[in-house]
Parts: sequence; structure tokens; C-alpha cells
Amino acid sequence: MSAPSSVADAAATAAAAARGRLQVRLQSVAYATPDIQVYEFVRPDGAPLPAADAGAHVDVHLANGITRSYSLLHAAAAPLSYAVGVKRDPNSRGGSQYMHEQLRVGALLELSGPRNHFPLTEEAPHSVLFAGGIGITPILCMAERLQAIGASWEMWYAVRARSDLAFLPRLARFGERVRLHVDAEANAVLDMAAIAAQAPAGSHFYCCGPGPMLAAYEAATASHPPEAVHLERFGASATLLTGGDGFVVQLARSGVELHVPAGSTVLQVLQQNGIAVDSSCEAGICGCCEIAVLDGEVDHRDDVLTASQRAANRSMMVCCSRAKSERLVLDL
Repeated sequence: MSAPSSVADAAATAAAAARGRLQVRLQSVAYATPDIQVYEFVRPDGAPLPAADAGAHVDVHLANGITRSYSLLHAAAAPLSYAVGVKRDPNSRGGSQYMHEQLRVGALLELSGPRNHFPLTEEAPHSVLFAGGIGITPILCMAERLQAIGASWEMWYAVRARSDLAFLPRLARFGERVRLHVDAEANAVLDMAAIAAQAPAGSHFYCCGPGPMLAAYEAATASHPPEAVHLERFGASATLLTGGDGFVVQLARSGVELHVPAGSTVLQVLQQNGIAVDSSCEAGICGCCEIAVLDGEVDHRDDVLTASQRAANRSMMVCCSRAKSERLVLDL
């Protein structure tokens, strides 16, 4: 392992570790489409980064105080770099806009280690992958993993216009396993229902894309076993976040009790009381603010946890989920 490039780098790395984060340097930026850029991060000392499985994402902590979650483009046991694709959002709250306009090669910043709420079932007899727009990033990572292990799979990649297609040289290596669908040229959206109906028995399905695509995907796969249907959102679903009675959260490590009124989230109350919790989307889709629950019953309102994880009642997304019981005890 090489020595850190400077005393400042070493100090910054130690400070990030104390916060449970990784200190990284932006090594390169490349265009994937006119509005998608790929950012590659490495450790300042060149050491390997923590392992990442297909479907994983990292939280990028930006200098403007915003944290955003992005899917990784590569999966590896000891990667020397992480790469994420970031689409510039015209309604950006400061995440994608900052990265596209302000972030420069050589910048030091912090990442949270990989988390995976969109895991790949590698032992499935066949996998059907659907990607829409920037949703290609985790789906491409899955395709490369399935190809590497010799699994049976197919991909359907849908975009509105041909200029929105990203990573075409990498996709071309897979030949006929990958089908491209351009809405403007087909004068129709991708018929996922027909594709799902023709899939071999025992297939697992994966989809990452915009809200309307995910709604169509859920309808198309409704007759398949829930454990074989996987999705990841990058926008909140319609089942959101408001309403419900007030309740108390108790912080197990300190014994502090806080009241969460009907009009506030747990995250807001924690932050108002000076309790630091990582957060990003504030819409229940990224998993950044997941906190362990030690007692009480959660009213889950996120789009991250599976049905079985919700039933287990072991964690919650404090940006959106609330309490069915009068009290929740959190591991804070």
C-alpha cells in the first residue's frame, strides 16, 4: 500500500473514517450522454475500496452540504475505484446540478460505503433486466455480473430519444442479450407485460427507471411471485409521506425522548435537536437514513424495504416512516 500523498490527505482520510465514511478523490469525469456524466472516485492512497455487489449504491457527501445516493456501475470484491452515473436534473435541489457544474477532477470528498437494497439473485434460472433512462446504471452492473458468472439473462433498455442512450459500447459486447427501445422511434412505450409473459418459468425480474415505467413494470409482473420481482426507484412513489398521529421516539443510547408531531418527520425532529443522521432523498427511496428499531411498531412508508423486512420491524427510514405504536425505541 502506498503512503498518502500528503499529510492533509491523511488527516482528511482519518476524519472521514471517524464519521464512518470513505475519503476519496475524483479521478475522472466523462460524458455518457449530453446530460449524463460518469464520475470515478479513488482513495487518495490508491488502496482498494470496500467490496460492492451488483445493485449497490453509495452516498456522495457534497461540499454544499447535500448528500445524494448513486448506483455503482461496477461490482468487485476489492475495487480500486467506484464509478457512478449522474443525470443532470432540471429540477435539481443542488445535487446533480452541483456535480455537473462545480465538481472538478482532483476534488476530495466523502462517500458512505456501499449499501444494497437492490440485490441480484445470482442463482435464478433466468434474469430479465429492465432499464429506463439513468436507471441503466445498476442494470448494467447486474448484466456484467450475470455475464461474468455465465448466467442466463436478457436486458431491455428503454429511452425517450436515441440521444438518451448511454454506455452503448459496453452494451454492444452482450450482443442480442440486450434489446434497445426508443419510444420516439417506436411511437410506443416498451411492452413489459408481453416480455414478462414470455419469460421462462422461475425468472427473476429487475427494473430501475422513472415512475411511470415502474408503475407499468409492477402491473406487468403482478402475477409473478413477489420474491422474484425487484425494483429500484429514483423518484418517490405516490404512496407518500404525510398524515398520521404524533408519537414519541426514544434514543436508546442516551435515553432521550422526543415527540414527533403529526406534521413532522422523525428525521426533522432529530435534526432540530442536534442529532446527526445521514439523509439524502428525504422521500424514502435511497435508504441513506435507515435506523435500527429496538422496540415499537413502525408505519413503513418507504420504497426501500421488502415486505419481509417491513414485517421484521428491525429498521425504518426516518425521513418518511412513522409509528403505529405510541413509542418507538431507536438505536441512536
